[in-house]
Amino acid sequence: MARRKPPAPERKAVSLALQGGGSHGAFQWGVLDRLLEEDRLDFRAVTASSAGAMNAAALISGLETGGAEGARARLDLLWREVNLSGGRNVFGDSSIWSAALTPGWLKETSLWRSAETAAMSMSPYQFNPFNLNPLKRVLDNAIDFEAVQASPIRLFVAATAVRRGRARLFQNAEITDQVLLASACLPHLFQAVEIDGEPYWDGGYLANPALWPLFAADTPDDILLLPLNPFVREESPRAAGEIMDRLNEIVFNAPLVAELRTIALVLDMIEEGRMKRTGEDRYRRLRLHAIEPGPWVGDLALSSKFNTEWTFLNDLKSRGREAAGQWLEHCIDHVGENSSIDIKSRFLG
Repeated sequence: MARRKPPAPERKAVSLALQGGGSHGAFQWGVLDRLLEEDRLDFRAVTASSAGAMNAAALISGLETGGAEGARARLDLLWREVNLSGGRNVFGDSSIWSAALTPGWLKETSLWRSAETAAMSMSPYQFNPFNLNPLKRVLDNAIDFEAVQASPIRLFVAATAVRRGRARLFQNAEITDQVLLASACLPHLFQAVEIDGEPYWDGGYLANPALWPLFAADTPDDILLLPLNPFVREESPRAAGEIMDRLNEIVFNAPLVAELRTIALVLDMIEEGRMKRTGEDRYRRLRLHAIEPGPWVGDLALSSKFNTEWTFLNDLKSRGREAAGQWLEHCIDHVGENSSIDIKSRFLG
């Protein structure tokens, strides 16, 4: 008599928070690929910015049209299209010479840095007057926007309103290729993306990603954060390139760190009885989880965020799959029970 298979584990409801980070978004691709393969999580909401928003749109459009395997295929298509669309230019590489022809030591010299500064002093309205953006072709080929717009999985995509100086969150019915281009628009490399008369820049400046929409009562109590910029570095940078790389990480992590600190403060007040968890009070105890990139992409320089060579992208995918595998082994049982990261010690200290 054949042995009965054990019942599949119940899928656990979570919200996803996907940070931006150029081609390092392929690390998220790997994480999501492994999570979808395991199929133990039920994604009910996603908040994202920049490359994270691209992953989010591909994930949702795939889930809506083909389930978990459809989502894996759609993410594969997205990153294949990234690779096929102009090499290192998709995410706006600011290098003035090909990295393939440049030895690493040269990029640390004052002459190279001066040349880069001179190149960055030009406006994209000057060096790209026709506003060509290869990322548009990527999105139009890889994302089913009608599926995203109709999906019950709530999507929040952040972009920075240039004139108003504030974050705007676009939701499902508003998601188009222009919204995703706006969320990934680095202003020194691309012209601002105009939507409804307002120019927009990269959402990561003010929300990377925005966590506040996940506080609503109709989203899961568990949030799985997939950052791309390491929070902690063991060594202090000394070389010019290392200093700029770490500064970039700190700046793009700042909005997220501020929100995590606020969440930690609210949870601390709930535990001390200074804030009600139920009843008329709208605050609730959220459970935080994270698959952090530090051990997996911490060895990569800022310049690699512009590298869309296929071997590099697949290496990042492999790193992401391994990171997700470890999280599934050690942390997934916390979902629905308690946080698997101690945000109070991390962000209130």
